[in-house]
Amino acid sequence: MNTAPAASRVRRAGPSDVAAVTALVVDALSRDPVAQWLVPDPAERPDVLHRLLAVEVDHAVETGYVYVSVDWSAAAVWQRHDLNAQRWALGDYHLTTFAGRAVPRFDDLNAATRSYRPNAPHHWLSWLAVQPDYGWHVAGDLLRAHHQVIDQTGDPAYAVVTTDGARHLLRANGYREDLPLHLPSGPRLWPLRRSGRPTPRNP
Repeated sequence: MNTAPAASRVRRAGPSDVAAVTALVVDALSRDPVAQWLVPDPAERPDVLHRLLAVEVDHAVETGYVYVSVDWSAAAVWQRHDLNAQRWALGDYHLTTFAGRAVPRFDDLNAATRSYRPNAPHHWLSWLAVQPDYGWHVAGDLLRAHHQVIDQTGDPAYAVVTTDGARHLLRANGYREDLPLHLPSGPRLWPLRRSGRPTPRNP
């Protein structure tokens, strides 16, 4: 059993890690039910996902938070949404440029997730990826690392996940599940939120 402190098993990703984080997330997503719905052709799927996620991971490293386990078994990509976030947001240009024939389904996915996201400041878990042959529990340290950050400000956290494993992990880490979201002729999405929990400050 691994008894090392969580902080020693997680680190913040930097610009030099973008390619490796992107590859990890793409590999994990290639078997995801929503990714299969987004890009039904298994030969085309990795390329479409890689083009889009390379941009998103790079953007998150620059303006948000990306964590990896030191053994590269898992990665978490967070976006920060506050009053200044809109000027850093990725535009639809990236989707139309890189998604090809999958654009309509990506539009449906984005519409579903936008319907759940609040306008108030929050942190959004864009991607939580675990390598094959590892259990979802390995991503728990990644979640808790970022919870320490957002609890300094009391901001809430939101996520929409696509598998029961991720769903159970978030619930075990203090997230409340809301009613599922539905994609046209596609799988269900599970929205969850964690209320803001500001860390008490010493007087």
